[in-house]
Amino acid sequence: MNTPAHLLIGAALFNKQNNLALMGGAVVGGLLPDLSLYLMAGYSLFVLNLSTDTVFGQLYFSDAWQLVFSVDNSFVIWGVMCAVAVKAKRGFFIALTGAALVHLLCDFTLHNDDARVHFWPLSDWRFISPVSYWDTNHHAAYVAPLEGLVASLATIYLLTSKHHFAIKTGLVLLLLTEIFVLTGWFHYL
Repeated sequence: MNTPAHLLIGAALFNKQNNLALMGGAVVGGLLPDLSLYLMAGYSLFVLNLSTDTVFGQLYFSDAWQLVFSVDNSFVIWGVMCAVAVKAKRGFFIALTGAALVHLLCDFTLHNDDARVHFWPLSDWRFISPVSYWDTNHHAAYVAPLEGLVASLATIYLLTSKHHFAIKTGLVLLLLTEIFVLTGWFHYL
């Protein structure tokens, strides 16, 4: 699933009227499982000037990158952190870890040959989903519009909440980013 959709879905799930701490936690939690990919790919593309084919065709699948993805996409790690947050009754961290777990659940079901090791360090097993959010060989032509619809519904729900205009503007910008990414996928598909 594209990152903007993760952020919008997390924000919607942990939305509470005028509680920016919960929404902020959910947005951060929606981002964190993808952050390492952005940092490593960005550094490789823009600092090292490597080609997209090298970054996403080789480095992405390298043992080193996959180990990083195993850590930040681990149900085990995020589950333990969520349990600690719940036990401590820390709303921001409950929203953060809860949104990260929702992110992982979505990704678990929507990654085929690019699947992550979601149960690290207990297992190196990967669930190879029959569907993909980006690969037309695995039904992305059907999944991508559903992703856009869910992100749009999450945004509409959030826009009906009592949040400051600046927050609502940010949410609309996230949705526009999601639509831009999906439009790019459709041209690629």
